[in-house]
Amino acid sequence: MFYLVCYDIVNNSRRQKVSKLLETYGWRVQKSVFECVLEDKQQEMLQNRLTKMLNKREDQIRFYPLSAHCRTKVVVLGIQAEFAVDDAAFIV
Repeated sequence: MFYLVCYDIVNNSRRQKVSKLLETYGWRVQKSVFECVLEDKQQEMLQNRLTKMLNKREDQIRFYPLSAHCRTKVVVLGIQAEFAVDDAAFIV
């Protein structure tokens, strides 16, 4: 499944740890937004790891699942990433 993962982390240290972890699962498309292709177990493991990192009173992380149909409708204005996310080519 393809996910758009967005975060708002208050503390710099926590934000950096979350960012580093997400970089191992997907591609950064904006400062606090990642595109990730995750199997069910990967998504569950990632959510568990992120939950342990964040302060539930200050931080927020969102996972937006996008269907193949929705992905074809994405519009990017401005600078374009130099990669294309491809389910078949993404391996964690």
